Amino acid sequence: MTFDKHRSAGYLINHLARIFARNLSDRIQPLGLSTGTFPAMLALWEQDGRTQKELVALLDIEQATMANTLARMERDKLILRKRDAQDGRVQRIWLTERARALQAPATGAADAVNAAALAGLSASERDTFLALMGKLIAANTDTDPPDDPTPG
Repeated sequence: MTFDKHRSAGYLINHLARIFARNLSDRIQPLGLSTGTFPAMLALWEQDGRTQKELVALLDIEQATMANTLARMERDKLILRKRDAQDGRVQRIWLTERARALQAPATGAADAVNAAALAGLSASERDTFLALMGKLIAANTDTDPPDDPTPG
């Protein structure tokens, strides 16, 4: 049996992820964001004041990678780190006003990338594709599957 990259889920997912990342990068780079900072921004837009440990677990990113990402975000004035009021050993990460102002244009850019990439699929195919990806992510991590995108 020979390996066929066109029948390999891993190869195809990786290839598609690189295409999505390149297209997203083209749209968010003018905002001063990168595909490396975007997941952390999404998590903080969802719930500001998370800890680095929470971000590592939530985003399934290595501790060292998250530390470097947060250092760049702090340098770029996207976040502030503040000691937790109840536990001074814990630092919480807070978005700056600049970062909060980027939410609409950045998520709009991501929506546009998704819409363009999935335009060749019917609404039913899109729903199935997204549901199956969520199911695979949940089956291969400790992450709960995302809410079912199908109506009803």
